[in-house]
Amino acid sequence: MTISTSETLFDHYDGQPITKFSLTNENGVTVSAISLGATLYEIKVPTSDGSDANLVLNYPHAADYLANPFYVSMAIGRTAGRIKDSQLKLGSETFELQPNEGPTNLHGGPHGFNSQVWDGEITTENNVPVIKFHHVQKEVDDAFPGDLDTTITYQLTEDNTVKLSFTATANGHDTVFNPTYHTYFNLGNESDILNHNLMINSDSHLEFDEIKVPTGNLLDNKNTPFDFKENTKLGDAIKQMSNTTEKGFDDIFKVNPADNNEIAVLSDPATKRSVSIRSSRNGLVVFTANSFTEENMNFIKTNGVGKPYEGVALEAQTLPDSTRLPQFGDVILKDGQTKTEEIDYHISF
Repeated sequence: MTISTSETLFDHYDGQPITKFSLTNENGVTVSAISLGATLYEIKVPTSDGSDANLVLNYPHAADYLANPFYVSMAIGRTAGRIKDSQLKLGSETFELQPNEGPTNLHGGPHGFNSQVWDGEITTENNVPVIKFHHVQKEVDDAFPGDLDTTITYQLTEDNTVKLSFTATANGHDTVFNPTYHTYFNLGNESDILNHNLMINSDSHLEFDEIKVPTGNLLDNKNTPFDFKENTKLGDAIKQMSNTTEKGFDDIFKVNPADNNEIAVLSDPATKRSVSIRSSRNGLVVFTANSFTEENMNFIKTNGVGKPYEGVALEAQTLPDSTRLPQFGDVILKDGQTKTEEIDYHISF
């Protein structure tokens, strides 16, 4: 099988050129990424009329990605999720991080992975073309302990799987590493995901306090709108959340990866497109874009307009703030240690 590649100038941001890198397989599937935020720009699949459809939300300009607080399809790190009071507890030490959502440090803070222009290239691994992004996340920039030498690799397989891997090495101090992609999917031809079906391998979700910080408690999904054990229409589940402040989902599910690491399947019955999310970690954020607005949401899909429920973000990770809540998992990266985390999107169409 032959994977074709391309590399083009996408845009400029803050005086820096932003490059778009693409991989296309023989089935006509294309994955593209841009160097601002190592962002997943598109997953395109062929359509019956000879054109193609992009399954993830995207913008026409690099500046659009940082003009709103929604992290659209961007890389997230050092660590995904909210850290209470922006205080990172690491052993006997507490590090004061930079808040970027009230008192909370969210998704690595104001200088996280998403805000960086990454060095990118198309290279080969095991004789297969890949997109490779590299960036050293420095303590002086984001206030997390130590520097984090990070590489993100995109691979596209012949069976239409987009494989994302994050490899990081801690330098100078023990630190944390819990990356994800804030990928917003809309698999259909409609402007919202209300007719999509979602299945999640999960029995429980996290309890939050009033500012969405995890309390450490798990809540049972059964007989609630959070029960996605069977294929569930998102619009029906969202309707059951209409009396909540969020009016939809912005929640973290504790997942049980299957033998093939599948944790969730999103599908669109109208187009028969689906994506299987695969991860070995124990968390999945589901955000149904309840708070999307028309301002600064210049989406290509809807001709420059944002609207609630336009996509659904599915973010595979380890459950957040786990140095404070160690029952959630271990995201500590020892000084000098190297670790790799992976997320796969298997596409069917």
